[in-house]
Amino acid sequence: MAPTAAEPLTPERILETTEEVLRRFGPTKATVVDVARALGVSHGSVYRHFPSKAALREAVTDRWLAKSVVMLEEIASAPTGSAPSKLEAWLEALFEAKRRKAGADPELFATYTVLLAENSDVVDRHLTELIEQLGRIIAEGVADGSISASDVPAAARAVFDATGRFHDPQYAADWSSPTIETEFEAVTSLVIRGLRA
Repeated sequence: MAPTAAEPLTPERILETTEEVLRRFGPTKATVVDVARALGVSHGSVYRHFPSKAALREAVTDRWLAKSVVMLEEIASAPTGSAPSKLEAWLEALFEAKRRKAGADPELFATYTVLLAENSDVVDRHLTELIEQLGRIIAEGVADGSISASDVPAAARAVFDATGRFHDPQYAADWSSPTIETEFEAVTSLVIRGLRA
């Protein structure tokens, strides 16, 4: 991104540029100075919006993860479709989103992985949002009788944990396996059958 003097320095502009810098240098080598240089400003100008490199990296990761949450929320809150079919579609969409991000945007995926290792609040909030979406789908199924779960939050967490191989970044290397689709279908089918009333 070529800096333009007329463009105001906004958090959004900084985040867009930071994504580009992370893609170019990776999460361990990218610095706030690199971001400032790409923006054509001093690093102090960047720090006025984000107090540290960690805060900037978390903001980029939050922005990146939010795109998945919005897409998954559309499935979770869809007014039509049975809860089991929504659950299946949601799990499939999560797997595809994570797999696509790992393959198409490896540097930002690496940033997410670094933050996960640091137990970042951004990652914790992301995981909480995902489990809450699952909980709403399961609760909908309990209400209409298509799903049986005596403890909806525990069931949502169990589904999330049981399918971890298909969304947890530590398994990203497995996602290009030629048998991964079959394995995903076997696990999700088992999980959904186990929840049916």
